[in-house]
Amino acid sequence: MEKFFNLLNFDFVTNQQILQLIAHIDNYKGKWDNTEQIENNYLKELRNIATVASIGSSTRIEGATLTDKEIQTLLNEIKITKLKSRDEQEVVGYFEVIEVIYENYQDIHFSESYIKQLHQLLLKYSKKDERHRGKYKGLSNSVVAKYPDGTQKIIFDTTAPALVDSEMRTLVDWMNKQFALRSIHPLILIGLLIYEFLSIHPFQDGNGRLSRLLTTLFLLKNEYRFIQYISFENHIEINKKEYYNALMSGQKNRGKKTEKIDRWLIYFLQGIVKLTQKLDQKYEAYKSKGAYLTERQKQIKAHIEKKQPLKVSDIAKRFKNVPLPTLKKDLQFLRQEQQIEMIGQGKGSIYLGKELN
Repeated sequence: MEKFFNLLNFDFVTNQQILQLIAHIDNYKGKWDNTEQIENNYLKELRNIATVASIGSSTRIEGATLTDKEIQTLLNEIKITKLKSRDEQEVVGYFEVIEVIYENYQDIHFSESYIKQLHQLLLKYSKKDERHRGKYKGLSNSVVAKYPDGTQKIIFDTTAPALVDSEMRTLVDWMNKQFALRSIHPLILIGLLIYEFLSIHPFQDGNGRLSRLLTTLFLLKNEYRFIQYISFENHIEINKKEYYNALMSGQKNRGKKTEKIDRWLIYFLQGIVKLTQKLDQKYEAYKSKGAYLTERQKQIKAHIEKKQPLKVSDIAKRFKNVPLPTLKKDLQFLRQEQQIEMIGQGKGSIYLGKELN
């Protein structure tokens, strides 16, 4: 539709800035893909940390109060029958949706029916949302910013209930067509999709949370797999004012020819760039501690540091139950990760602990 193309009609300088941000993200995507293929012992833990942060931030943006630590405890000891508070109900619903996305994103087809299914799952345990979960809104609603002190501020009005069906159908059909054509970069399409979804605000409640889950879904569907190891929701929570201002910059001209999403799109892309930088920092810090090593690899590393210098034969005597080929693979991995150092070649080579060398 001409409307969507008009939203993306930016000036030259803005286009250049957007292209530079996309180039950075795509370069990182290639780098991370290589990292993910070579090393994956620590990824499960990183994803768990990011998942808890995403759940915590996304629900707190909407007024919940549980800390990440409280959320981790809740998920560890989850008992559905005892989800008494609204915060607990929202946390578990968010967790179940994000797990569905992580496990099935490649097979998920973007459709109105699936959006409704995700919304129903998101609010599955929320008693107050029983009547309207999985259904488009029947009453007008507005985007409201909620702040820690309890104050609220209306950010912008949204699509009237009578128009939601047609606007959502148009949005879904156009997006599916554009993703298939690949003539517009997928990051631009994702940014536009989220802006339009929030502008329509198709459900009575849960739109903000669902928009952030859809962001994760479409980043994964377009092979930006690093997003599951770092929390975009946390970035929004930390920069909530900029988030709402970026949305309002386009929304203030909603329905006019002057409506543009340049500030929103730049905010969205800059956020992803910051996440790549943060993930790099976490990754390097995690590696330096050796926290992602298997228990056996940690023991081998500790033994070398304590008894260095050692030959393979010396190490094999200590780890008699480990097959020699497995032991050599562990040593190779520890060297690759710069956890130990090897001097010499062949049978004469010796291993030193990196920290003590």
